[in-house]
Amino acid sequence: MLLAGVVAAVALAVVVLGGGGAGGGPGPTEVVVSGATEDPASASPGPTGSSGAASVGASSASASVVVVHVAGAVADAGIVSLPAGSRVAAAVERAGGAARDADLGRLNLARPVVDGERVYVPRVGEDDPPPEIAPGVGAESGATGGGASSGAGGTGAADSAVDLNSADADALETLPGIGPALAARIIAWRAEHGRFGSVEDLLDVSGIGDAKFADLRDRVRV
Repeated sequence: MLLAGVVAAVALAVVVLGGGGAGGGPGPTEVVVSGATEDPASASPGPTGSSGAASVGASSASASVVVVHVAGAVADAGIVSLPAGSRVAAAVERAGGAARDADLGRLNLARPVVDGERVYVPRVGEDDPPPEIAPGVGAESGATGGGASSGAGGTGAADSAVDLNSADADALETLPGIGPALAARIIAWRAEHGRFGSVEDLLDVSGIGDAKFADLRDRVRV
């Protein structure tokens, strides 16, 4: 009887201890695991996502602007900034729009503008747009003090420029970098569009890029 009582007491102790461990273990274990999985998931995406978006936005917003000088028959001539790829029409609009006497038919309003260029809007009846002053011209005129002589020189330079709207192939080939093939393309463009509205229209001719146009700008007129 004594031995049976001892065995019964030991069995009861095992059942009590086992039941306590089984009932108490899962509770705190689940709470700890739940907290550990929630904290990293809620904390990590925020700063990573926001910093990435900020850096992408900053880089994309920094390299997409061109600056041009709009002059002539516009409401507010001057320097304007435009998104890269903008057209001449957008530059004229940004400068307050064309004046009433503007001759927009002489411009290619669909041409993309180039950073640093001048867009000149001629007036009705205006023969030749005023040329851009080359660097150093003003200093030389002031140094010599000869107003009349500098004026005569300017007229001679204008007269010697090749008229894009009347020059034949031989005259065009006297220009730097213009051979028979490019001269033929210039004449074909003129025949297709009626006339050159401005010297900048040369940029629309296949084979004339920014570098070649820079060499031709002061040697041609319309």
